[in-house]
Amino acid sequence: MATIQIRVDDNMKSAADNLFCSLGLDTSTAVRMFISAALEYNGIPFAVRLANDRKPNAELREAMEDVRLRRNLHGPFKTVDEAMKVMLEE
Repeated sequence: MATIQIRVDDNMKSAADNLFCSLGLDTSTAVRMFISAALEYNGIPFAVRLANDRKPNAELREAMEDVRLRRNLHGPFKTVDEAMKVMLEE
């Protein structure tokens, strides 16, 4: 069996240990799970991107402003089917 060593600062190590412990895991098991998922996924099993790589276009900015100002909102809906019907009508 091989050993992998990584360097992280003390605070990150402690926070990771606490998180994984709360999930019933130790850090070594969590890292093995990540590696297994990466091998199964054949890549990093989550999005890896620059923080600023996706700026909202005009339509998305307008929708975000609508939500912030609580305008042009639909619902609430009693069922998923009711919500889907409204979304598909538009």
